[in-house]
Amino acid sequence: MSAFPDELADAGVIGMAVMGRNLAKNIESRGHTVAIYNRSYEKTEEVMQWEHGKEARFVPCRELKDFVAAIKRPRRIIIMVQAGKGTDAVIEQIAPLLEQGDILVDGGNAYWGDTDRRNAFAKGKNFFFVGMGVSGGEEGARIGPSIMPGGDKEAVAKLMPILKEISAKVGKKKDEACVTYCGEGSAGHFVKMVHNGIEYGDMQMIAEVYDLIHRGLGKGHKDAAKIFTKWNQGELASFLIELTGNIADKADPKKKGKFLLDAIRDAAGQKGTGKWTTVAALEAGVPIPTITAAVDARLISSLKIEREAAAKILKLKVRKLKGITINDLAKALYAAKIAAYAQGMRLIIEASKQRGYNTDIGSIPAIWRGGCIIRAVFLDRITTAFKKQPNLPSLLIAGEFKKDIGRTLPALRKVVGAAVTAGIPVPALSASLAYIEGYCTARLPAYLTQAQRDAFGSHTYERNEKPGEFVHTEWLA
Repeated sequence: MSAFPDELADAGVIGMAVMGRNLAKNIESRGHTVAIYNRSYEKTEEVMQWEHGKEARFVPCRELKDFVAAIKRPRRIIIMVQAGKGTDAVIEQIAPLLEQGDILVDGGNAYWGDTDRRNAFAKGKNFFFVGMGVSGGEEGARIGPSIMPGGDKEAVAKLMPILKEISAKVGKKKDEACVTYCGEGSAGHFVKMVHNGIEYGDMQMIAEVYDLIHRGLGKGHKDAAKIFTKWNQGELASFLIELTGNIADKADPKKKGKFLLDAIRDAAGQKGTGKWTTVAALEAGVPIPTITAAVDARLISSLKIEREAAAKILKLKVRKLKGITINDLAKALYAAKIAAYAQGMRLIIEASKQRGYNTDIGSIPAIWRGGCIIRAVFLDRITTAFKKQPNLPSLLIAGEFKKDIGRTLPALRKVVGAAVTAGIPVPALSASLAYIEGYCTARLPAYLTQAQRDAFGSHTYERNEKPGEFVHTEWLA
């Protein structure tokens, strides 16, 4: 039992798997008493034996009704269970037990459409519902994640004191909390989804550059580790670059003298957030080719057996990269990263308009500077860009990045061209290049597409001198 069995808890956490128990410990470590509950009580008992759990300010509860009764009103309850049916089941079970003004928070990796549905359900009840994205994995949950709450503004305001305490801190004085109100409705989970989409793109681009270093330039894993470690001291500095440098030369524990990377099957998994981002972008009419390319790359990687058979049948030749330096790869990766973040931010901008989220766009990159997987040094500059221009349509034309694009785009072109010539696939780098060049091209061949559509289907088109006025031509008369 807790050392404080008679003390009402300041908050409660449902779900004692990795994320839930670490978030509960994070809240408790800030001086709060926390009620904890899990469907199977064995998990709750594990937490009480974990990291001095017996001395922790935890109130372990065997029954859900006892859990609710153990929390101060208005109750602040965070659900950290598997997204989907598991979350729905918890909400259905706890809803009758809640009272006026209680706040129920879904901190899982929920699909934003489910959050909209749950918001509608809660409006007919006497409690508030908040959809909250949490990024940072196990370590972030324990010591400080990036937190993205959305929904009822009044409810989020009541949560903020605790959320600010437990979130990651950034800034010169480490006093800027990585949490912000993301907007109405499902905005919190939508922003988290886009975060994960950017993460997909970033990871894929890093993997492609690693492949170009390793397979294209013939560098070993030890050399690659040194390269990424060095990159992490400059403009590419980020969690994922640092992580890559740390894991690149990890020894294989089962094969002496070998590297673990060489033992890993090249079939990537996914939990769906990248796909959700692509679908949401299509529905919103927002191009996110880098993120979509990353999702496709994971899908094609899963065709491992087919790929092995195709490799034997087609016997495509792969050559070494020619005329490419490590510095070229660094610049190319930086340009591509700008494109990926630009795409993600554009999706949030358009979704906020279309879905009525009323998101403060400039506050989003600010909370991604710490705690989360896509934290990177250049997020400071992205934050500055949107503060200077709140209505900025794209990072590509921001004053903070305009020169960077001009400086690094030649390297991205060079690297993609060399990779294509060598026969090494770089789908995300290629997509980033196409996005930048497409966005910055004043006249695209869509004029021919429009003519074709009008010719075969009378879909009409606009003339340059009269945009907004649609006309039809009898092309084949």
